[in-house]
Amino acid sequence: MTHPEPVLATMQDVPLSVTRILQHGMTVHGRSQVITWTGEPQPRRRSFAEVGRRAARLADALRHELGVDGDQRVATLMWNNAEHVEAYFAIPAMGAVLHTLNLRLPTEQLIWIVNHAADRVVIVNGSVLPLLAPLVPHLPTVEHIVVSGPGDRSLLADVPVQVHDYEELLTGRPATFDWPELDERAPAALCYTSGTTGDPKGVVYSHRSVYLHSMQVNMAESMGLTSGDTTLVVVPQFHVNAWGLPHAAFMTGANMLMPDRFLQPAALADMIEREKPTHAAAVPTIWQGLLAEVSANPRDLRSLRQVAIGGSACPPSLMEAYDKLGVRLCQAWGMTETSPLGTMAHPPAGLSSEQEWPYRITQGRFPAGVEARLVGPDGDVLPWTGESVGELEVRGPWITGSYYGGASGANFRPEDKFSSDGWLKTGDVGVISPDGYLTLTDRAKDVIKSGGEWISSVELENALMAHPDVAEAAVVAVPDEKWGERPLATLVLKEGSTTDLQTLKGFLAERIAKWQLPERWAFVQAVPKTSVGKFDKKILRAQYADGELDVTVL
Repeated sequence: MTHPEPVLATMQDVPLSVTRILQHGMTVHGRSQVITWTGEPQPRRRSFAEVGRRAARLADALRHELGVDGDQRVATLMWNNAEHVEAYFAIPAMGAVLHTLNLRLPTEQLIWIVNHAADRVVIVNGSVLPLLAPLVPHLPTVEHIVVSGPGDRSLLADVPVQVHDYEELLTGRPATFDWPELDERAPAALCYTSGTTGDPKGVVYSHRSVYLHSMQVNMAESMGLTSGDTTLVVVPQFHVNAWGLPHAAFMTGANMLMPDRFLQPAALADMIEREKPTHAAAVPTIWQGLLAEVSANPRDLRSLRQVAIGGSACPPSLMEAYDKLGVRLCQAWGMTETSPLGTMAHPPAGLSSEQEWPYRITQGRFPAGVEARLVGPDGDVLPWTGESVGELEVRGPWITGSYYGGASGANFRPEDKFSSDGWLKTGDVGVISPDGYLTLTDRAKDVIKSGGEWISSVELENALMAHPDVAEAAVVAVPDEKWGERPLATLVLKEGSTTDLQTLKGFLAERIAKWQLPERWAFVQAVPKTSVGKFDKKILRAQYADGELDVTVL
């Protein structure tokens, strides 16, 4: 008996690349717009076609004027604006690596990150020059600084690098570029974790991972962008590639409304009322500030059909408040290591508003591109029962398998971040329902271990923020002689409120088990936050240890 020849696939092997996203967006969706807010009555408007032509001019300047070739790193220290979008496409498409720098990091971390990545060029907004200029003497690999927009250029008068003006660099250059055919597994972008413990870690996204992640962002079960949408991109472009929105928008033709440096609640409210975006994305603190603004000075936000909210858990009370304004908040979960989209909390179809609620307050359901498992303290993989609590581990085509080793070192996989079989340890603790909805109860480092039982700081925070007088609440573990650890509740009251701690304790006691109720309470002016707007609980713990908090024992 003869065996037939094996069947081979007949599909074309076309690389998935940022270049193809760029070319698609500037042609098929050439009339879509990047709208940059200026603080003036008229924002700057630039079509996708023009963004694509300017990206080609930028690539030509980087290659032939600044000598960027191969996978050299080109950093951006910029707000969300059209020029930053041009860099998003030009740098990876020419074969270099886009390195977005977090302009809210402490200076010592920025210096460490730039040197670790060996950035050769930094593109910076003029308004950010006061941050960059003092760092330059400490950045030996940086040879060129490109300044976009107005700013005090005299700050760079004595720096040991070449300084260029962004617009002058593009002037007279060709509007087309001979984009190379890149391997889809080649590096496209580099982003560092926030470094809340130890040095920041670099995550390198491939062209393939960016392409696949963008497709997932646009699926209906995720953000579902279409050519009829305008997305308000509040989440910074330095924060995990703006959650993939610039690439996803170029795929579908959704307009992008970019706030530049105008991130104040009043400015955001004006943007929404004037430009009528249908979609938006940002961390909860942004939406809390916006809610306070429109409560005091009403604006019409009803153009927003969906708001993706992530970075930290969204208090259910915030969702309820926006529901009353006609705006639906949709919770998501992700991290730098996951590109970041890991879950989104769309309820199953056909449910009433009341039936939807238990699904909306979860972190959401996993898409097909993200495999997930829960691992218990003893290393056992736990079932998806909605009750078994473990650390979340994930893997998939847009999830990192290692960290960047720097210009002179190999990539590395620390044991506390990756399992022996390659799954990413997220550091998040929670449960997964049988139909794949994730509910996080805490970060592994923040869970409160009291007398052998776990207390969820997130659950306590959400319950406290349901009180009408509480603007923010953060709960941390503090040492306790009897129980090992107990919760400390820190609270920020809304302006004008005179609610006392005893009242708030009574409010919380009606919503949680008695043994979880904190004994230690403190009012604070503001909850400390990380560079991307998350509660910085390590600072609260340090303030407590140093006696800096005015703690009341109830």
